[in-house]
Amino acid sequence: MAHYFEIKKNKGGEFVAYFKYNKESIFWTEGYSSKASAKNAIESIKKNGPEAEIRDES
Repeated sequence: MAHYFEIKKNKGGEFVAYFKYNKESIFWTEGYSSKASAKNAIESIKKNGPEAEIRDES
C-alpha cells in the first residue's frame, strides 16, 4: 500500500507519527513523550479524518 503511518523518534527523543505516501512525508504530528500517545494520535486521525471538512482560504 502506498499510504502508511510511521512512528519515529525525533532529535529530542519524542515520538512523532508521520503519514507517508510512497516514502514521502505528507504530514506529521507533534512530538509525544510516549509511543502509546503517538499511536493514539494515529487512531484519532484515522477515526476523525474522513469526516474533516475542507476549508479553502485562498
